[in-house]
Amino acid sequence: MPQPTHPTTRVLAMLELLQANHRMGGAELARRLGVDPRTVRRYAARLEDLGVPVVAERGRHGGYRLMPGYRLPPLMLTDDEATAVVLGLLAGRRMGLPGQATEAALAKVQRVLPAALRDRVQALRDTLGFTAPDRSAGADAGRGGAAEPDTGAVLTLAAAARERRRVRLRYRSRREEETERDLDPHGLVFHSGRWYVTGHDHRSGETRTFRVDRIASAETGAATFDVPDGVDPVGDVTRSLARVPYAHEVEVVLRATLAEARRRVPASVATLAEDGEGGVVMTARAERLDGMARMLAGLGFPFAIRRPDELRGHVRDLARSLEEQAAR
Repeated sequence: MPQPTHPTTRVLAMLELLQANHRMGGAELARRLGVDPRTVRRYAARLEDLGVPVVAERGRHGGYRLMPGYRLPPLMLTDDEATAVVLGLLAGRRMGLPGQATEAALAKVQRVLPAALRDRVQALRDTLGFTAPDRSAGADAGRGGAAEPDTGAVLTLAAAARERRRVRLRYRSRREEETERDLDPHGLVFHSGRWYVTGHDHRSGETRTFRVDRIASAETGAATFDVPDGVDPVGDVTRSLARVPYAHEVEVVLRATLAEARRRVPASVATLAEDGEGGVVMTARAERLDGMARMLAGLGFPFAIRRPDELRGHVRDLARSLEEQAAR
């Protein structure tokens, strides 16, 4: 924990330490805060003046702790922490958590946020879409790998989409080419572990989809825009991803039931169909065949490769690598 420098910040840091630990010695608190033990005693008195009951225990094993049963004041959250809490609650509701309890928790969190951050987080709630089925309605959801975007970019794009304000993006493509472009953002979408923003791209003159983790900067401008009728950000993102060129078309027969395969293979990764002989045909597209080989090995099912033939070589390479590691 970095040592705070301002006295008020140190007092709040001491409160955070006491909240996170059942009891802390005076010497340890002094070390963590970068002050002497006498100053720690002064900070404890300052917390009591603020209505926080700090119990000071004397003796060899003494120290400081909060009075049992004391309920701390509202939490102080950074932008990243507040966004993580809200997204966790939204995802939990999507996965089937009770809607009434989730809404109550969201309302409580937003009440204790600073006004500016509260408005930005609300913009995220208003503009966020999901491609995964809603499990609160009884559907199953697939899983994907995570890609972490900049929180500031997420909140900026959400606010711009809600307020219909144009943003200036600095964007890095999959080929590592960096461009600047103006975008009228229609909405944010979370799909297969990645964030996307879709909208009218003034550079190309078309509706485009961008991965948010590839956005180096996003600045809101003064220009506004009107959203065309019938805009569907979730549909735009899924259609856009379906057109992404992949180097390899993969077809593999899994020795498993359709229900077993669906539990292991997300719908966003591959198409599954029964082959009529007790197996499942998995059809997918892949940028890298070595990655597909690792995925197949991780499924835990016997499989037979139909195409491409090059995939067989990558599976053999993976098997040799695993055998060498096992022999070490």
